[in-house]
Amino acid sequence: MRILMVGDVCGRPGRQMLREHLPKLRRTHRIDLTIVNGENAAGGFGITPSVYEEIVACGADVVTLGNHTFDKREAMTLLDEEPRLLRPLNYPAGAPGQGHCIVQAAGQRVLVANAMGRVFLPMDLDCPFRGVDALLEQQAGRYDVFFLDFHAEATSEKEAMGWYLDGRAAGVVGTHTHIQTADDRVLPGGTAYLTDVGMTGPSESVLGMDRAAVIGRFLSQLPARFEVAEGKRQISAVVVETEPERGLATEVQRIFIRE
Repeated sequence: MRILMVGDVCGRPGRQMLREHLPKLRRTHRIDLTIVNGENAAGGFGITPSVYEEIVACGADVVTLGNHTFDKREAMTLLDEEPRLLRPLNYPAGAPGQGHCIVQAAGQRVLVANAMGRVFLPMDLDCPFRGVDALLEQQAGRYDVFFLDFHAEATSEKEAMGWYLDGRAAGVVGTHTHIQTADDRVLPGGTAYLTDVGMTGPSESVLGMDRAAVIGRFLSQLPARFEVAEGKRQISAVVVETEPERGLATEVQRIFIRE
């Protein structure tokens, strides 16, 4: 099986790149399952029903989120209505939606999950490591392949999660920092790992936002309104290939296209 993970789609430019490139990537790489992180897809912050539908129409099978999950009020209802739209599983009990789903791809049951780190993120969430453990115990026997989008700030926390799940997950791919890292590899136990898959959106920006506003905030230390940048665009993704016997990875390949 070949799984494609697309990094944080940022605003309209990111959705445009997704619309233009995702179908081609799916064909070229013979993709069986596509996961897209959409937590910045609606104006750079959060997701709405129409934006979710647009991402799915581009070819996404599962859409994951992160720290901007609830930035748009409509997400509260949307998460309960769409089982393939995932928020981090380590939100406290009672949060709308769910942090995992099981989808069929290439004749196998794929457990896709979204978790969020706690280092350097101003949110009081449950432990993502214990949360993933609880999920795998709960779903034991119900899946053949496990893939995790780990939305986290600290590279140390992401790398720790990769090693923690080595041999249990086909892929542990980081999102959130919007800069694609070059450490893609298959760990000894068979888990494909990448610290951050990167951003899909405006490339002449600061993490997708208009660079003048961001620079101004750094210089003045005053509040500033951030808007999604315009101009040249990019798409960041990763392909993970698995083998059916153990449901673990045999190959991982980064993808980066800039226009």
